[in-house]
Amino acid sequence: MTPEKVMEVIETYRQLFIERGIGKTDYPHDDLLDRTEVGLDHCHGMLDKMVEFVREGRMEKVFRWLGFVQGVLWSNRVYTLTDFRNHNRPPEERSD
Repeated sequence: MTPEKVMEVIETYRQLFIERGIGKTDYPHDDLLDRTEVGLDHCHGMLDKMVEFVREGRMEKVFRWLGFVQGVLWSNRVYTLTDFRNHNRPPEERSD
């Protein structure tokens, strides 16, 4: 994925969180989630940092974080695995 494509995916998820009224939080890294919804809040909070990492060229870290965000979205039944493949692919390669 190019940095531009990553930014597009980040914005897709940011809009989802905003539309669903999901807040932002930096959940304590040493604690288990007390509620599953808090995981989505944490992911929303991660997006701003991910944008900074893209700008800094820290793409390996961005890809790890993107995988984490997508895993939380999948486990919360927000998107399917096919959705994620399509998010990550260029438009000409999508299987809509």
